[in-house]
Amino acid sequence: MVAMVTGVEISPREAEVLELVGAHLSNAEIAARLCISVRTVESHVSSLLRKLEVPDRRELARRAPEPAAAAPSHPEPVLPTRLTSFVGRVRERTELIQMIGTHRQVTAAGPGGVGKTRLALAVAAEAAGDYADGVWFVDLVPVTDPGMIASAVAGALGLGEQLGRDMTESVVAALADRHALLVLDNCEHVADGVALFLERLLATCPRVTVLATSRARLMVPFERVYPVPPLSLPADGESDAVALFMERAAAVGRPLDPPLRDQIAAICERLDGMALAIELAAARYPTLGLDGITAALSHPLRMLTGGSRADERHRSVRTTLDWSHALLEPADRALLRQVSVFVAPFTTAAAAEVTGGEEGLVADGLARLAEQSLLVVTASPGGTRYRALETIRQYATERLAEAGELDDVRSRHLRWCLAEAAGLSVVGEDWRARFDLVADDLRAALAWAAERPERRADAYALARHLAELTFTRHLTGESQRRYEQAAGLAAGPSVAASMLRQAAAVAGCRTIGDDMYRLRLAAADAARESGDTAGAAADLATAATIAFRFSTTFVRLPSPEEALVLVSEARETAGDDPAARAAVALAEAAVLTDAFGAAQGPPGNAVPETIARAERAVELARRTGDPLAESAALDALTGAQSWAGDTFATAATARRRITLLTSLPISPAGTHELIDALSMATEAALGAGDVPGALRWARRLAGHPSLAEVGHRATCRLLMVDALAGDVDEALTGSVRFLDAWRRAGSPARTLFRPAVAGVAMIHGLRDDRDARREWQEVLDELHTPPEHTYGYGAVFDAMLLLHRGRAEEALERTAPDARQVWKWVTWIWHHWYVALRTEAAVLAGSPDARDRVAEARTTVAGNPVADAIVERAEALLDGDQEALLATADAFDAAGCRYQSARTLVLAGGDHAVRGAAALAGLGFAPMAPARRRTTP
Repeated sequence: MVAMVTGVEISPREAEVLELVGAHLSNAEIAARLCISVRTVESHVSSLLRKLEVPDRRELARRAPEPAAAAPSHPEPVLPTRLTSFVGRVRERTELIQMIGTHRQVTAAGPGGVGKTRLALAVAAEAAGDYADGVWFVDLVPVTDPGMIASAVAGALGLGEQLGRDMTESVVAALADRHALLVLDNCEHVADGVALFLERLLATCPRVTVLATSRARLMVPFERVYPVPPLSLPADGESDAVALFMERAAAVGRPLDPPLRDQIAAICERLDGMALAIELAAARYPTLGLDGITAALSHPLRMLTGGSRADERHRSVRTTLDWSHALLEPADRALLRQVSVFVAPFTTAAAAEVTGGEEGLVADGLARLAEQSLLVVTASPGGTRYRALETIRQYATERLAEAGELDDVRSRHLRWCLAEAAGLSVVGEDWRARFDLVADDLRAALAWAAERPERRADAYALARHLAELTFTRHLTGESQRRYEQAAGLAAGPSVAASMLRQAAAVAGCRTIGDDMYRLRLAAADAARESGDTAGAAADLATAATIAFRFSTTFVRLPSPEEALVLVSEARETAGDDPAARAAVALAEAAVLTDAFGAAQGPPGNAVPETIARAERAVELARRTGDPLAESAALDALTGAQSWAGDTFATAATARRRITLLTSLPISPAGTHELIDALSMATEAALGAGDVPGALRWARRLAGHPSLAEVGHRATCRLLMVDALAGDVDEALTGSVRFLDAWRRAGSPARTLFRPAVAGVAMIHGLRDDRDARREWQEVLDELHTPPEHTYGYGAVFDAMLLLHRGRAEEALERTAPDARQVWKWVTWIWHHWYVALRTEAAVLAGSPDARDRVAEARTTVAGNPVADAIVERAEALLDGDQEALLATADAFDAAGCRYQSARTLVLAGGDHAVRGAAALAGLGFAPMAPARRRTTP
C-alpha cells in the first residue's frame, strides 16, 4: 500500500515518519516511537525531502497531514504492555496524579509487593496527556551498577551515547527543553546512583517530572514521598483487595460466586491487602479452593505481632511467599531459588545450565512456577523466556543463601555468562540483539565476581569481554569503564597496562582528550611497575603526542612544559626498543614542532626540520610493523606537509593512512585512527580539489557505525564537500541530520562544526532563502569563532556568495589579505580555494593588479582541477576569451562542481547565460546577479 501527500506517493512507513516530523519530534524520538533505528529515520526523512521537493525539515513539517480529529495530541506513553488488568486504586491514582502535577520529583514508597510498580504505570498512563513530549518508563531491576542509571534511561529514550559526553550529559541534553514524565521503577538497590542522576536531571531539565518507585525515599532535593498503602479492605468500604483476588482467581480457574466475598475478604485481611500476596494466593485457588487457602494461611499469619505497620506488611508478603514456597515440590523450590540469579529474562537452556538440571525437566519446572505466578512468561525473538518479579527474585535469592547454595549457583551463572560473552565475540547478523538480551546478566555476574578475590581471574575475563562487546555495541562510555575495571582486576601490571591503553583508545573514540592523556600516563605507571621500561617510554611519548594531535578534545590541555618533560623522560628510557623509539620520534615530530612552536611562522621557518622529524617518525613506525603506529606518524607528516604548503603531498599521505587501516579488525585504537584518517583524507582531498575523492571519504565517514548516533560529527565533513561542490539536495538533506543530532547532543560549541555550518549557511544564501540562512547564522553564532573563520573557510564561503550576488568588490575586500599574510589559517583545505576566489574577485572588481594576481595564482594552484579552472575562468574573463571561458565549464563538470559549471555559462553571457541560469535553477539556486565589473586599463 502507498499513501498520498498532495499527489505524491509515499510508503506507509514514510507517512508515519512524516506525521511525526509534523509533530516536531526529533529523529531519535521518531525512532523510539516506531521501533526503528535513527539511521533508518534519517533515510526516510531524506527520501521525503526528495519526493516532496522541499528544501528542509521545516518545510517538510508543513507538508505533514493534519492529525485526525480523534488522534491524540500528545505522544503515546512508552510504557510496558500490561499482561493483566489494573484493579482499583482510584483514590491513590488521584492523589499521586495531583502530586506529580505539583512536585517535580515524587517517590512512591512502600514495601515489596504492595503494588508500587502497577500503581506508577497506571498513573503514568492516565497522566500522559499532561506531558506534551511524552512519558517514559525505565525498569531499574536489571541495573546492578549505580553508575549505569543514565544508560538505562538513555536506552528507554532511544538515545545513543554522544561523543565527548557521558550518558548523563546525553540524557540531560535530550530532555533539557522537554515537558515529559520519567518513571524510574525499583530504585532501592541503586538509590545512590539514582540520587546523583536525579540531582543533575532536575537541576538542568526544568520541565521534566520524575515518578520513582522505591522501598525507601531517595533523599534528593525536591523529593516528595507518597507512601503507597495496601489495597483497600472490606472495612474501608469497597474493597480493591477483594476485587483483585476475584479477578485473578477467575483468570486461572472459574468465576467466584458473590456469596464467597466474605471468605475472600477474610483472606485479604490476613494478607494485609498486599497486592503481590493476594495475586499469589489467588493463583492457588484452582488447586486449593478458598478453604484450602484459608487453612494454609491461618497459622503463619499469627506471626504478625509487634513492629511497625510497614514491617507487618512486609512480613505478610514474606509469609505468603513462605507459604507459596512450601507448597512447591522440593525440585521446584530448588529451581525457583536457583534461577533467582538471573536479573534479566532467561531461556530454559540457560536455566538448565545454571541449575545443572536436565533441560526437559527444567522446562516442566519453569512451567509449573509460571502457573503459580512465581515466574512471568515473556516472548522474545529467540523463543520463550522467563523472569521473576523483583520481590520474588529477592526472596528466592535469600532462600538460596539460606540453603548454602548461593556461591555454587552464582559460580555456575558466572561460567554461563563467560561462555555467552565468548560466543558473542564472534560477530553475527543478530549479535546485537543477543547481546542486549544477556547484557544485564553479564553485568550482574561481573559485579558479584569482582567482589570476590577467588574469582578475580574470571572477573577480569568478563570485564574484558564486556569492554570489547560494549565497544562494538557503540556503548563507548561503558566500554571505557570496563577496560579500566579490567585493568584493576588484572593479574599483573603488564596486563593492566594493556587494558589501560585500550581504555585510552576508547576515550579517543569518545573525543575525551583528558581521559586519553590520563589513561596513557596510568599505563606508563603500570608498565614501569612491571619492569617494562620501553613500554612505559612509549606510553609517556604517546601521552605527549595526544596533547598535540587531539588538543581540541581537552578540557584542561597540558602545558607545553608538561608535554616536553614527558618527551624528555620517554627519550631517556626508550633504549633500543623499536616501538618506543617510534613513539618518541612521533612525539618529537608533534610536540617539538608545535612547541610547541617551531613551525609557528610563514612557510620556510623550520619547515624542513618539521618534515624531517615527521618522516623519521614514519620510517621508525613502519619498521615496527604496526599499522596503527604508522598511521599516527603519517598524520604528523600530513601536518608537516600542510605547513609546508605541499597540498598534493598532504592528500597523498592522507590516502596512505586509509590504505593502511582499511583491512584491520575492529578495535578501539583502530576505530579511533580510521575515523581520524577519514576526516583528514576528506579535508586533504578537498584542499587538493579532488571533490569526488573528498566525497568518497566523507560518505564513508558519515556511514561509519561508530558515528551512527552522532550525526553532527558524522556529517560535518560531508556538508563541507557538498557546500563547495554546490550540491543543494545533499547539503539540505545532510543538514537536517546534522542539526537534529547537534541539538540532541546539547548544541556543543565545537569549532570542528563551524565549516559545515558556514557551508550550509552559504548554500541557503545561494538559494536566497533568507530565513534559513538566518537560522544557520544563528547556529554559527553559538559556536566559537577561531581565526580560520575570518581568513579560511569563512572567507571562502563568503566570497562564493558575494560573487554569486554580483558583489565582486565586497568579495575582494573579504579576501583582501594576501595568502602569505594569513597562511596559517588558509593552509590545509582552504589555501587554493582562497587564492582562486581572491583572483576571480580581483578580475570581476576590475582591480588594477588583476593580471599579476592571475599569473601568481596559476603557479600557486597548479594541479588543483577546481582552483585551476577558477583561475583560468578569471583569466578568460580578463582577456574576453569566450572559448577559453566555456572550456572551464567542462573542467568544472569533470571535477564534480556543477555549480561552478553553471556559473561559468552565466558569466559567458548570451545564449550560454540562458542555459546557465536554467542549470542553476535546476540545481536549486537563485539567479546570479549581473557581475558588476570595472574595466581594467
